[in-house]
Amino acid sequence: MQRDTLNLTIRQVEELFLKNNLDLVTQRYNIDIAKAQVITAKLFDNPQFSFENVLYNPSNNKFLDFGKGYGDNTGQYQAAISQLFLLAGKRNKNIKLANIGVQQAEYQYFDLLRTLRYTIRSDFYTIYYQQQSANVYTEEINSLKKTLEIFEAQYAKGNIAEKEVLRIKSQLYSLQTELNDLKDGMEDTQSELKVLTRTNPSAYIKAVDEQTAPDKDAVSKVTYTTLIDSAYNNRNDIKIAKSVIDYSDLNLRLQKAMAVPDLTVSVTYDKQGSYQNNYSGLGVAFPLPFLNRNQGNIKAAKVAVDASKTALLSQQDQVSNDVANGYEQALRLEKLYNSFDPNFPRDFNHLIAEVYKNYEKRNISLLEFLDFYDSYKTNSLQMNSILQNRRTTLENLNFVTATPFFNN
Repeated sequence: MQRDTLNLTIRQVEELFLKNNLDLVTQRYNIDIAKAQVITAKLFDNPQFSFENVLYNPSNNKFLDFGKGYGDNTGQYQAAISQLFLLAGKRNKNIKLANIGVQQAEYQYFDLLRTLRYTIRSDFYTIYYQQQSANVYTEEINSLKKTLEIFEAQYAKGNIAEKEVLRIKSQLYSLQTELNDLKDGMEDTQSELKVLTRTNPSAYIKAVDEQTAPDKDAVSKVTYTTLIDSAYNNRNDIKIAKSVIDYSDLNLRLQKAMAVPDLTVSVTYDKQGSYQNNYSGLGVAFPLPFLNRNQGNIKAAKVAVDASKTALLSQQDQVSNDVANGYEQALRLEKLYNSFDPNFPRDFNHLIAEVYKNYEKRNISLLEFLDFYDSYKTNSLQMNSILQNRRTTLENLNFVTATPFFNN
């Protein structure tokens, strides 16, 4: 299958993610739903209207008698209209609860954004360094293929032993197998990134890193206090936990207010069913809070307040551990990275080229030649692994602090 290649930088990946990701779209809908709940909370109860008319008047044998006169031979009907009034600030408290619901939906959106952005950035750099490692394998495989062609030609002439040809083939097949395994892992990461950005599933993403490498002392220049303060102030899961406390406190006040009876005011008209004709009256009604004073809901709301405070402490402990662990990992990777000679990869590339020339001249043995090749591969893969892990730890610090400290 012919695959299109998408050359993407980290910025382009983030733009595609923000534009296309369906999880973010769904969470934005949840914000709109929460805002609709505010509209509902602001609405007043509808007035109630009731009307009653005589079904059958036996005095004149009429159904639904709307007669205009009075007495036994005329109709009887009555009508009433009533309105419920919420007392003790119940309506305002419900509006405030709905507004907190909007805040929570927004916090959830931005926390989801933080999590998914960390995922796509980690995937991008994983793909980038996997592709760099794949290039190392491809370079060695192509070089060994050429060497194998030369060896097979020399073997056909009887100039070298068969075991030398077989040793080269064995090394070649081993490299091809390792490359295939690497590509399998790369496909999994590419698949996840393509889902998050909604790019063509059959396309091949080539990660293009146009950004400058992180400062070699990037982590050590930022103090742990700065990181933890930023996490407490900017992480939306902390804000959600705090908003749950506000919600619980307000809900407790609402449940106490629910113990206060609401008032219903009504106006009534009765044609001739009362002590006098054309009776009109004004009435009020409210329940007597002798048995049900909302005791159960009040108790549950008090427990919810304590639970929400405990949940916030637990969340803060988790954040502290996330930041501390991420900081220590990043410092270790930074120290390891800085211990390597930056010129070593270039010097080693020059050395391997000289080794190949010496092997052609038979100044070194086949085993020495293959050992240098294996060392070259191992060194290059380790270097890519260190660079990838360093990028990953920096992205993790951005994630746990909810602050792009280390985005170039």
